[in-house]
Amino acid sequence: MVWVPLRTTRTDRRAPLHAPTTRCTTMSLDWLLDWTWSLDGLRDFIATGIQSFRDCDASALAAVACLLLLFVWYCYHVGREQPRAYATVNALMQSTEANGVQNGYVYCHAPECVRCTHHDGFNQKLYHNLQEYAKRYSWSGMGRIYKGIREQGRYLNSRPSIQKPEVFFLPDLPTMPYFSRDAQKHDVELLERNFQTILCEFETLYKAFSNCSLPQGWKMNSTPSGEWFTFYLVNQGMCVPRNCRRCPRTYRLLGSLRTCIGNNVFGNACISVLSPGTVIAEHYGPTNIRIRCHLGLKTPSNCELVVGGEPQCWAEGRCLLFDDSFLHTAFHEGPPEEGPRVVFMVDLWHPNVAAAERQALDFIFAPGR
Repeated sequence: MVWVPLRTTRTDRRAPLHAPTTRCTTMSLDWLLDWTWSLDGLRDFIATGIQSFRDCDASALAAVACLLLLFVWYCYHVGREQPRAYATVNALMQSTEANGVQNGYVYCHAPECVRCTHHDGFNQKLYHNLQEYAKRYSWSGMGRIYKGIREQGRYLNSRPSIQKPEVFFLPDLPTMPYFSRDAQKHDVELLERNFQTILCEFETLYKAFSNCSLPQGWKMNSTPSGEWFTFYLVNQGMCVPRNCRRCPRTYRLLGSLRTCIGNNVFGNACISVLSPGTVIAEHYGPTNIRIRCHLGLKTPSNCELVVGGEPQCWAEGRCLLFDDSFLHTAFHEGPPEEGPRVVFMVDLWHPNVAAAERQALDFIFAPGR
């Protein structure tokens, strides 16, 4: 084997063995940059390195020894740790998307999230959107929305702690934690008739779960304990095409609902899964203009939803309607062998929001506006 020089910027290719102490570090770097490896070169490199260490003072050798001891200790410490079967949701939530926590509930601060990016100029922006809508269409029927935007700060700050929507409060709407099935009778009955269809598509999706990864399309949510997964078909008024293609019949069903919120940022439709031992921290929804509907798909024992201090239980094949602008929480304390609690969640219009108001709110809160 022979040496092949990469570049010849130096006239003396070999440093003398009696090189000064100040060249201990630079000598090794020059050899690495100037020559390709060979057996002869490796031998000379090692010999030069040994001589360099001999020439270095005691303090440098002590520093190297300390670094070696720290490295050995680190290897020993890491080797003693038990391997984890898989990463839990709470560990994986330490990501760039989850950098804000309030009352145990994680806020994403994503620029497209109206819930997480509420700012001082938000009300002015809403009023500008309302003016633009009125110029295109009419001010008729906009009195309550105008009142809400004009006094939004007062409404949000003066609301009792039991109900504090985080983004927008529409005044003069009937207030109650739970709604009867008759509030949106047509959509409730349509969802319940299609219970088996939605359940079958969920079971197909759920087969992709494993102990080491989260299947594509599923989202992890922050919880004080346990694991909470969601599979969105509509997320803040935006369709998720890839997920919709995997649940085609459920997605078509959304188009048949009369009061589904699908054109503004307050509208969502998803499958929500709580593993045994999961607790969702108490929190408020973004607005009171909607009713959140839960269709029970799998409802083990010891699972409850608590809204405004009132507990309710889910039932398979039945819809549960509630106002999530009230303080609410959910938990699954059933045994592991009973499996997860699963609901199909869809946001419906509050029954007392008029048609003209719905059209205006869709315009004002359109995704990306």
